[in-house]
Amino acid sequence: MIYDAEHFFDGYKLNAAYALATLRAAAEAGADWLVLCDTNGGALPGEIAEVVRSVKQFLIAAPDNSPSAISHLQLGIHTHNDGALAVANAMAAVQEGAIQVQGTINGYGERCGNMDLIPLIANLQLKLGYRCVAPEQLRRLSELAHTVAAIANLNPDTHAPYVGRSAFAHKGGIHVAAIAKAAESYQHIDPSLVGNQKRVVVSELSGRGNVRMRADELHLRLNGNERAVLQRIKELENHGFQFEAAEGSFEMLIRRSAPGYEPPFVLQDFTVIGEKRGDNQIAAQASVKVRVADTMIHTAAEGNGPVDALDLAIRKALLPHYPALAEVRLVDYKVRIIDEHRGTGATTRVLIESARGDERWSTIGASPNIIEASYQALWDSLELPLLRAREAGWQSERMAG
Repeated sequence: MIYDAEHFFDGYKLNAAYALATLRAAAEAGADWLVLCDTNGGALPGEIAEVVRSVKQFLIAAPDNSPSAISHLQLGIHTHNDGALAVANAMAAVQEGAIQVQGTINGYGERCGNMDLIPLIANLQLKLGYRCVAPEQLRRLSELAHTVAAIANLNPDTHAPYVGRSAFAHKGGIHVAAIAKAAESYQHIDPSLVGNQKRVVVSELSGRGNVRMRADELHLRLNGNERAVLQRIKELENHGFQFEAAEGSFEMLIRRSAPGYEPPFVLQDFTVIGEKRGDNQIAAQASVKVRVADTMIHTAAEGNGPVDALDLAIRKALLPHYPALAEVRLVDYKVRIIDEHRGTGATTRVLIESARGDERWSTIGASPNIIEASYQALWDSLELPLLRAREAGWQSERMAG
């Protein structure tokens, strides 16, 4: 039987003798586990450690200093993250003898969240030598975190410790140069231990080494174009682009810089119209001209909004030539105003996340016109999977030959 001692740490501060007496009453009633709860999440690690030590001493000795009949009880800990210390508090309790920890995957929970089991497991096992899970299970922590996020219909936290996409991301030129020589200089663990991976991102802080290493990770050849690609990145970022979160668009920059690059299609131009109809419905229509090889295609579509209409019109033109695009779907669409002081004339940054099965990629557009920014991001999002598929087909042909 488990006894969850709600508000135990606050109760202990107010009246330690009474708080301890409640534990004895629970034990005498048949409890096997005593779980000490920091219910409002306000305790500090030192306080947690001190109270757990006191509880352990209380369990060991009876009032007359004879062996206690409740010394067999096991201790657990339950912490909340209101002070951003849930994991630290749980670790402090474990180091003082608690052997059960209550928490949730990704720290989901009320207010500021429960204790996050993901970093707790990684910290205990990789930093303190506790055996929490098997090594092969540890290597699935990233997968687990993302799976639970998907079930909860939430986007994974890209900055989550250990398992976030940015947890082992590097962009500053000196950082990238350092990890190329000694990865441990900017990585506190080998990311593969928790199923994550090192990422080199590009930005205005990047050097040619960043571009080269990122291209190597994508198995793309730069052919000596590092300086030109980096210059193009910096030009675009001056106009509102940001490639740290848009690796798909960065990959397109690399691919388009290759000698003899042939695009699978070219979006010549588009028209988007929004109108309010008599039934108080807002309708959007888009027409596009798309060139595939020597064929010019002119299509139109209606959608729930201008971006949806534009996406549908482009797909309508391309699907007869590239039926595999039917498997590509837009899964996230984000808009950010960059220079908000310009009001409605501000530059808009659009970030689109697309998926095909388990594969995901992000693309970006930026313009004072939100439709143009969306158009730029859509173009990259649809061209990239076609280029990857074409490259995979070439590789299969070479292997077959």
